[in-house]
Amino acid sequence: MISRNHFASDNCSGICPEAVQSLLDANPGYEISYGDDRWTTQVCDELRSVFETDCEVFFVFNGTAANSLALAALCQSYNSVICADTSHVETDECGAPEFFTNGAKLLLGAAVNGKLQPESIATIARSGRGIHFPKPRVVSITQATELGTVYTPAELHSIHAAAQEYNLRFHMDGARFANALAHLRASPKEISWQCGVDVLCLGGTKNGLAAGDAVIFFNKALAEDFAYRCKQAGQLASKMRFLAAPWIGLLKNGTWLKNAAHANESAAALESRLQKIPELKILMPREANSVFVLMPHRLIESLHAKGWHFYSFIGEDGIRLMCSWNTREEDIAEFVADIKNSLSTV
Repeated sequence: MISRNHFASDNCSGICPEAVQSLLDANPGYEISYGDDRWTTQVCDELRSVFETDCEVFFVFNGTAANSLALAALCQSYNSVICADTSHVETDECGAPEFFTNGAKLLLGAAVNGKLQPESIATIARSGRGIHFPKPRVVSITQATELGTVYTPAELHSIHAAAQEYNLRFHMDGARFANALAHLRASPKEISWQCGVDVLCLGGTKNGLAAGDAVIFFNKALAEDFAYRCKQAGQLASKMRFLAAPWIGLLKNGTWLKNAAHANESAAALESRLQKIPELKILMPREANSVFVLMPHRLIESLHAKGWHFYSFIGEDGIRLMCSWNTREEDIAEFVADIKNSLSTV
């Protein structure tokens, strides 16, 4: 067992106690299968309350399925999806969006600090040669971005305006949506459907769940037959209550936002300590729960040799350090101490 936080990913953390308790509460006795149970119904209603609107909610096992199936519901095989060149659907989904859409093309727009720019949307939407070019149909963004930055409500409104101008639907990959909320101190509706988002893939795994994403259709018409997509893709859980019930613990009493705030605050504390080390350079604005830092290659090798795990993310020596709902101050202190000791000897 790994006893310390390695900062490689917020996926490395376990299940938060509140989610565990909800899972245990759902276990006794018998329930209707395939999502017709009271737990799934309760979570769907809770999410409608959280977002303060009527919406269609579906549960799948992971973010790749959530994003890919949602995009498949928004476009046809001859369409295209406009996204940032650093977006998760481009860099980390192993071609799943193209697979589940039966070939819709991802068109990459230039990003500033990980954020897709409205000007890029307009440029791409006007490009191509009519019927010879895959017709743009969707704008997809990642919130918070793969570089740890957060779209503000104003930026989201600008994205939506650009999408509307070219009759494009709006998809949000919200694997770290809670971290974005904690940073902005906004309400969920303010950075989702009130900004024109048609469908949000709300991540729970990185915020204290064992598994599962919620696919939330604010534009309910687009959810037609989505349950069939989930079944065909192997994403319909037979014992759905065990996928849904932990969300009750996560959402109840604002646990999901407390978890996200703790992760963000831990990243801020880590960043603050790293900024004081002259040999290091912070590469990106820290807004969510990640810190991007340029390290001498010899230091990276030394830390790996000491047993620390993390990923190179920007070039070979630009590493990403992730904090989570249960990152401890002593984890940060130990990591920083090893950095200083390594720099004094390498």
